[in-house]
Amino acid sequence: MAETGDAPDDSVRERADRSRVALWLLLDADRRLVTAVILSLVFLGLVAAGAVLPGAAETLRRGDSVDTLFQGLLTATITGVTLVLTLNQLVLSQELGAVGDQRERMDGAMAFRDDAAAVLGEPVSPAEPAAFLGALVRAASDRATAFREAVSGTTDAELARATDDLTDAVAENAARTTDGLDGAQFGAFEVISAVLDFNYSWKLFAARRLRERHGEALNETAAAALDDLIETLRLFGPAREHFKTLYFQWELIDLSRRMLVSAVPALLTAAAMVAFFDAERYAGSILGVEAVAFWVALAAAVSLVPFALLLAYILRIATVTKRTLSVGPFILRETDGEA
Repeated sequence: MAETGDAPDDSVRERADRSRVALWLLLDADRRLVTAVILSLVFLGLVAAGAVLPGAAETLRRGDSVDTLFQGLLTATITGVTLVLTLNQLVLSQELGAVGDQRERMDGAMAFRDDAAAVLGEPVSPAEPAAFLGALVRAASDRATAFREAVSGTTDAELARATDDLTDAVAENAARTTDGLDGAQFGAFEVISAVLDFNYSWKLFAARRLRERHGEALNETAAAALDDLIETLRLFGPAREHFKTLYFQWELIDLSRRMLVSAVPALLTAAAMVAFFDAERYAGSILGVEAVAFWVALAAAVSLVPFALLLAYILRIATVTKRTLSVGPFILRETDGEA
């Protein structure tokens, strides 16, 4: 069996067992659009319930269900704002520290950049995240090409086949990834989306396995080229995790700001519904739906804006986290490539 013949798909979308629409909503869609979709489902669901359920309008007029509903939403909004403050403290805590701690962070960052510059063969590694990650991916492709050329004269058919499988996988995956990184700006999901599709963990595993199985058949040049490829893939792992962490902090800051802004109209709407809403005043219908049910559904959707924002952001963060739990040559998905 070839070393990488049963390798998993490189793209997250190809490896996932979800539809393209679901993955687009979870990962690529603007979070404001996802928020609008969630709120639309809530609004339409409540309107449909009010139109279909017998006696729904009378229940709203005669009972205290409206007060109960919006008292709960009022409490939930306040709890959500408290959660936002906790998230802000979590992000802020990563930035606070004594000068010694900050210097250690600086030294670690500079050491990592120096290691990257050595692997890239440049005096200074790129500063922008997309350019930095793109340079590492291109370096991996170049190292794979150099390894293929160093092995080109081998008479070992199994080694030649394993080399072709590995280097083809690296080169093709690297080309797609660099295309995705071209012009991408950090803060948008473009950078993380592109590097998620560079399946470095499998390639690192396959390269190390090839080194272990065929190391004796490699000449000095080929062994050095393979070691360079392994080192580049090893460097890509912590680089991706670092920028993923920074992106998560960026996302949490955006989430916090938007939730705090939306909390004020949500609180006002819920409080007004509890204090001033009189269902008896709302007779007639709107678009074929009892007016009281329509306005209650609309007010509920407005009151749920902070929760919908939180759900939209957490869905993306949780999906990315699940897809990148492992650092290094650990494959958490089921594959047939262990032979």
